[in-house]
Amino acid sequence: MKHTLLALFAVVALSAHAHDHEHDKDHEKQTIARHQAMADAHTAAAQCLRDGKGEKACHAELAAACKGLALGSRCGMRHSH
Repeated sequence: MKHTLLALFAVVALSAHAHDHEHDKDHEKQTIARHQAMADAHTAAAQCLRDGKGEKACHAELAAACKGLALGSRCGMRHSH
């Protein structure tokens, strides 16, 4: 009986660990996608500035591209000028 309970406990523990691992993988994929989207938005903002559209217009485009994606109006990045 004792061995049966230990085996049952081991199976439950391993299945819980497998579930957590799947959750971690999904979270990791979502994090990668979010970071890629932020990088794309910043690349577009840099191109906007290179095109001479002006900082105000480019920051507005960046804010629109990042809405709901990152914190703050600069898509999660802050720097000084």
